[in-house]
Amino acid sequence: MIYLEHDQLEIQCPEVHDHARCSISFQRTLRIPDDGRDYPLPPGLGCFPLRHLDDYADRLPGDWARRGGVIMPMFQAEAMWLNFGGYGSYPFALKIATGKVCAITGENWINHLNTNPQDYLVLPEQPWLDGYCIEKGMIRQFVAMPLGKGYTVEEQVRGAAQHGGLQITAYPMKAERYEAMRVRLYDVMDAAPMAMQSPQEEGMGLAPGGRMRQEIYEDDYGLDAWDQRHPVRCFITIANSAQWMAITGERPPTEPPTALQYTESGLPWYDYYDADNEAVSGSEILKSVKSVAQTGEEKGEAALPDNESINGTKVVSLRDPRKREVREYSDSESLDS
Repeated sequence: MIYLEHDQLEIQCPEVHDHARCSISFQRTLRIPDDGRDYPLPPGLGCFPLRHLDDYADRLPGDWARRGGVIMPMFQAEAMWLNFGGYGSYPFALKIATGKVCAITGENWINHLNTNPQDYLVLPEQPWLDGYCIEKGMIRQFVAMPLGKGYTVEEQVRGAAQHGGLQITAYPMKAERYEAMRVRLYDVMDAAPMAMQSPQEEGMGLAPGGRMRQEIYEDDYGLDAWDQRHPVRCFITIANSAQWMAITGERPPTEPPTALQYTESGLPWYDYYDADNEAVSGSEILKSVKSVAQTGEEKGEAALPDNESINGTKVVSLRDPRKREVREYSDSESLDS
């Protein structure tokens, strides 16, 4: 089962284990320059608002009403990342797709886990996901673009703008594997010290933006560890600002600062590396997909405003996964937004 609490998805599988719980939030962030250079991790600027889609059934286009799930607003060319948390350390295998295209492999969506290549993330080892896995240790940032214009990964890989949004499926670890792992852990602890459209028009999808250093970790538990009999699924519909206001009656969040404004204010970017986990190789399919800037150049369009390259970033290293610094800034008043 899945709940919406405080603008994040709370996933619970009590039929598997009382501790089988995790959470997913969708973080607003800086859009890094799409200029071919590799950038560190941008900060989190707070959660996107989420609402139950069923609460607005009489205001939705037909395809949206059939989806269920939740809805969130994004401006055109705005970026996002997914933050993973939980109430403990219960492991989950998490599949993430955009427009029914896997964000890890670039393959079409399937309703089970694959390991060759691995098409899922492992929680809690994977703290977040900022974009499409294009090669080992490198992703392209998730950037919102209108469907039907040729920018999204869905359109480039599947050839049509049919679904948009994000699709998530979570598989909890089998209870017996979790209990055995807990017993081993306790033994160790005992032995050692402690753009504007109407609601009826096309929605938004996600497209590949700038390059960012980020590793997607291999599954050390093995495919047999996951309970694929009890998946939890959710469709996240993305609305542009006009659609969000027309559907929910709420104003969307204000647009975030540009990467240049943030950097010139002296605020930090981030770098995360976990030497205990091996990264997956990345997707040849996603590596060949054109970024927003590349597609815009081919179309003769200025698709990304404020796409200047950034120099002199102040990078904070996040090395210990057990003591994770929050990716955010505290002094928003210092930004000229």
